[in-house]
Amino acid sequence: MQQAEIGIIGGSGLYTMPGLTGTREQRISTPFGDPSDAFILGELEGRKVAFLARHGRGHRLLPSELNFRANIHAMKQLGVERIVSVSAVGSLKEEHKPTDFVIPDQFIDRTFNRVSTFFGEGIVGHVAFGDPVCATVAGTIADACKKVGVVGKPGGTYVCMEGPQFSTRAESNLYRSWGADVIGMTNLQEAKLARETEICYATMAMVTDYDCWHQSHDAVTVDQIVAVLSQNAAHAAKVVRAAVAAMPRERTCACATALQFAILTHAESVPQATREKLKLLIGKYLPEQE
Repeated sequence: MQQAEIGIIGGSGLYTMPGLTGTREQRISTPFGDPSDAFILGELEGRKVAFLARHGRGHRLLPSELNFRANIHAMKQLGVERIVSVSAVGSLKEEHKPTDFVIPDQFIDRTFNRVSTFFGEGIVGHVAFGDPVCATVAGTIADACKKVGVVGKPGGTYVCMEGPQFSTRAESNLYRSWGADVIGMTNLQEAKLARETEICYATMAMVTDYDCWHQSHDAVTVDQIVAVLSQNAAHAAKVVRAAVAAMPRERTCACATALQFAILTHAESVPQATREKLKLLIGKYLPEQE
């Protein structure tokens, strides 16, 4: 039985989801370990929703410590078909001001210490990732921003860095020379793994500050950033609520069949242990061995 149809991943500043009714807490174990925290299940605008605090309640986990595979696999176990991801980012362009929301449609990977695939251990799969976010979910988020009066900018490139340190000024200026829009530490792995689980995914990047390239950066204090985080979280809750209400019931995008032609390994060559581990993802494409 499907326990949730829409997943919400809350980032820095958004540790709960206001408006959820009939809530219950559920801890989930996965073949890849434990997720960041217990899931909060409930209803939002009449839709079954699963909320996960990405860094754990109390913000306990570094970006590099996140078990991305467990987080996304647990969403799949719950029956989630679409994920709305919310995260705090730095701006790489003057036009993206603190409290603006950017809904990126591209990523650049600058991480080096993370597992970003469910494949391996005897099975090879290559999903298409030229368009790394679901256009339907991204468009619904952009429309929701308009509805609630928040500046939401569709499109743009998100640089995903390892962290936990922020960029050097040289790095920041390099990313700006590439034409990137925002920089964060978490969303690319989520997008890759969501695609491998055939879950639609898009992110709402909440600008908290200009990255260190900006001439006014040294004037920004931690308390100012925290104030922006709080304001962003309040806006994000409204946008997410509107997006969930407007999310189409049916899926017509390619995300739902992303694995159809992705698996290269011959069925008889896949180890049984791996087959069992990935059963939820590959079961409909690899017939059971007799």
